[in-house]
Amino acid sequence: QVQLVESGGGLVQAGGSLRLSCAASGRIFTMGWFRQAPGKEREFVAGITRPSEATSYTDSVKGRFTISRDNAKNTLYLQMSGLKPEDTAIYYCASARFNLFGVSHSASDYSYWGPGTQVTVSS
Repeated sequence: QVQLVESGGGLVQAGGSLRLSCAASGRIFTMGWFRQAPGKEREFVAGITRPSEATSYTDSVKGRFTISRDNAKNTLYLQMSGLKPEDTAIYYCASARFNLFGVSHSASDYSYWGPGTQVTVSS
């Protein structure tokens, strides 16, 4: 069983930066960040494989967000810069049950989820 706990969310002004962390217990494989804004469906943000650490991003965050992982610490990160009000959402980290072939953008491919952390970007 894998347990995930996110941290690092908060309130930031547009153009600002935040770094989200996701501490994992148990063995983790391909991991991703998803977000869900009020009234919207959960959407893929970024993902990273293991061990190749190939990454993938949704178009709206390319060039602004960077996903990384520290396998020694069993921790996943999401560095967010140039934040926009439309980035406001609850951010979730997720882990697949095994290594995926590439980064999946589908939430159904991820078996373990954290409780989420709120990110609010003011204009």
